[in-house]
Amino acid sequence: MTLCRNRFNTYFLCVLALALVCGCQTEARKKKHAVSTLRLHLECSPYDTDRNQAVEIPREHPSKIYVEKQCFLTEANVAEAKVMSNLDGFVMTIQMDNRGKLWLEQYSAANRGHRFAIYSQFGEKLATNRWLAAPVISRVIKDGTLMFTPDASRAEAEQIVLGLNNVAKKVQEKSDW
Repeated sequence: MTLCRNRFNTYFLCVLALALVCGCQTEARKKKHAVSTLRLHLECSPYDTDRNQAVEIPREHPSKIYVEKQCFLTEANVAEAKVMSNLDGFVMTIQMDNRGKLWLEQYSAANRGHRFAIYSQFGEKLATNRWLAAPVISRVIKDGTLMFTPDASRAEAEQIVLGLNNVAKKVQEKSDW
């Protein structure tokens, strides 16, 4: 009788271990295939209605700004993204590739005092979409690094960064050959 119970416990432990290992692989696979989008739009005049749209940023106490419908930088221009801690909480840091660095420098030099509106889609099947921030362009951005505090929780920011880094790896792999 004790022999059958030991055999059952062995089978039970094997099934439990297999379930844990498969569960971990599923989570790792989700992280590996996570994607996010990033769109940078430039603030513009509210009078040119064909080429602009009104957006409200942030979600709490929103401020309406008008931005060009056409974005000038996308996730294809991202080389690396990070979430960094600071005194007030955290910031997202987006490092652009060479082409993105040039565009960011040109747009920041020509539009000092205006704002960039930053839009992203993220989550499973890109289900969540949101305007993340509208930082004022106070200086020429020569190093290709865009740093801003997003209208998102830290977990959402890390999810966006993970997706952007996955997209950046895929873009870099395609451009290498």
